[in-house]
Amino acid sequence: MKTLVLGGTGFVGRRLVEILVAEGAGVTVLNRGVTPVELPPGVARLVADRSDTTSMRAALAGTEWDAVFDVSGVAKVAGGADPGHLADLLAGHLGRYVYVSSQSLYQMTGAFPWREDSPVVAPDVTAYAGFKVAAERALLARHVTGGFPATIARPAAIYGPYNNIYDMEAAMFRRLQERRPVLLPYHGLVVGSYGHVDDLCRALLLMATHPAAVGEVFNVTTSAVTSAAYVATLADVVGVEPDVVPLPDDLAQSADRPLFSRLFTPAHHGMLDPGKITRVLGFSPAYDLRAGHAQTLEWFGRSGAAVVDQALSDPLWGRTFDLASEAEVAALARARQPSTKEARWTLMCSG
Repeated sequence: MKTLVLGGTGFVGRRLVEILVAEGAGVTVLNRGVTPVELPPGVARLVADRSDTTSMRAALAGTEWDAVFDVSGVAKVAGGADPGHLADLLAGHLGRYVYVSSQSLYQMTGAFPWREDSPVVAPDVTAYAGFKVAAERALLARHVTGGFPATIARPAAIYGPYNNIYDMEAAMFRRLQERRPVLLPYHGLVVGSYGHVDDLCRALLLMATHPAAVGEVFNVTTSAVTSAAYVATLADVVGVEPDVVPLPDDLAQSADRPLFSRLFTPAHHGMLDPGKITRVLGFSPAYDLRAGHAQTLEWFGRSGAAVVDQALSDPLWGRTFDLASEAEVAALARARQPSTKEARWTLMCSG
């Protein structure tokens, strides 16, 4: 299979390239060439800026692909460009176009779980979720009117090797391994859906070949758990008892720096229903939440990511963590917690 990966040097794209190579596919990546990543042997590279149609036309001229995997289709990379222009450049020159969208496009209606026909936010090529909506609509409209062979994945919060979003498992592994406090906002009740990157990549490969995938949208996820359950699961993986500190709502809402995963906030409270991809394509994930994080912890230890300074520098997303600062906030939160006697008295009065 001759494949093109748009991106290929970040998180999902990097892992997808490795898996494609392992599967024996011919792989070419197309990106701006600004990320210094060593590609696996045999992987070719095209340099172009997807926000510049002229640049993309020159790079893609005369090419033919069995499958194109678009893992760089975000506003930050596309620069507000019309999501349909790239599809027009590739039309007639590919077998399948697999677009990686996001669960973030679903509207926060309070109705769970989110299915593929649940309400989504308005299209907006300048915003993360809005760009995903605009891209999906552009691709599906071209499928309806011209048979463009698009299929769309809406993954959950993705974790695993090469994750470049540091306010997920990387920060949590560090807190747990170093016996640091874990600040838990909103009573630990915020629900999130999680999926291992390898399961997402396997789903993308299936979507690139299964005839029933064309013109369809699929949620891709494994587990939906509360933030409290997420912390407990990762603590079990690490093999420690977590030092959980409930964070009062006012401190959580007024924080001027990252203190916990952004997925622990009400803005990310949601649950995906992955039933469609199982029914239509026969896909089932290989990892549950615990097994997936156990594999990720093993990679984390080998990668050197566990041996860094006290700040988890995150220039990509601007979510740099200062674990020492978290300890200060934890001390403040503990000082405001009522004693056991006070808590019992409060419970008696409320009853």
